[in-house]
Amino acid sequence: MKNYLIVLAFGLLTFSCGQQSASSESATSSVASPVDGGQSTVQDETSNPDVVRIAVSSKDHTTLVAALKAAEYVDALSNAGPFTVFAPTDAAFAALPAGTVENLVKPENKETLRNILEYHVYVGVLNENMVRDGMKLNQVNLDNVTLNVKDGKITVNGANVLGTARGSNGIVYVIDAVLLPPDKK
Repeated sequence: MKNYLIVLAFGLLTFSCGQQSASSESATSSVASPVDGGQSTVQDETSNPDVVRIAVSSKDHTTLVAALKAAEYVDALSNAGPFTVFAPTDAAFAALPAGTVENLVKPENKETLRNILEYHVYVGVLNENMVRDGMKLNQVNLDNVTLNVKDGKITVNGANVLGTARGSNGIVYVIDAVLLPPDKK
């Protein structure tokens, strides 16, 4: 009985989180299932999607999803969070020098790819109304990004925020550029 109540409470909590509605069914079938059956393999067609499933269901984030898979970060971002994810569009990745993405997803470059992806994630939820001009966030890779607000428009390291989507485990800011971490000296 105790286990049933825990599962029921968790289910209600998960169901009540977030406000975004999206097609969980298509997102669920598109996420690659790891062999070990991690968090991303949980079947859930009733709750709001997590930040990974939001990206998977977006036609403008196929490159980001491929990078998350190559870095083996699908499960990490499918966990409870909370996360603030700055999600570059496919056009943002296409603006990088030719061959950059293809090179980054190679197994021998996994650590570099992970560092770049970690630079796009903040642990915690930063809602739009919380953003202040000049605000710095310490990202998962331990480097800072700077947020700016001008005339109600938000930028992160100069990349424009095109929109937001709420997930069950955080918020996704769609951005028009790939954030590159500062060089380590």
